[in-house]
Amino acid sequence: MILASQTASGVAGMVLWIVILIAFMYFFMIRPQKKEQQQKNAMLQALEIGDTVLTTSGFYGTIIDMSEDTVIIEFGNNKNCRIPMQRAAISAVEKPEDAAKAVEEKEKKDKKDAKNK
Repeated sequence: MILASQTASGVAGMVLWIVILIAFMYFFMIRPQKKEQQQKNAMLQALEIGDTVLTTSGFYGTIIDMSEDTVIIEFGNNKNCRIPMQRAAISAVEKPEDAAKAVEEKEKKDKKDAKNK
């Protein structure tokens, strides 16, 4: 009788630890990955011609044409360097209005720092 109750509590404890491990994996691995994937899909859906992008290979370029699953990106100042690539190869997007806003804020900050010196 005592042996049976000890075995039952051992199995229940083992099951409890497995459930805790699965919950830990879900909340610290699977859920954040799904959230990141949703953000990337939203970013790729919001792509527009003229956006500056960073590719997964580390190149910065400007989108000049798009189709359903491919984009044509122009790299550098050389207008002849146009490369078609998959949308999935884009890792970050900077909208032209965001870039202008960032430059404006930087200029204001520089002027403010110059006054304080």
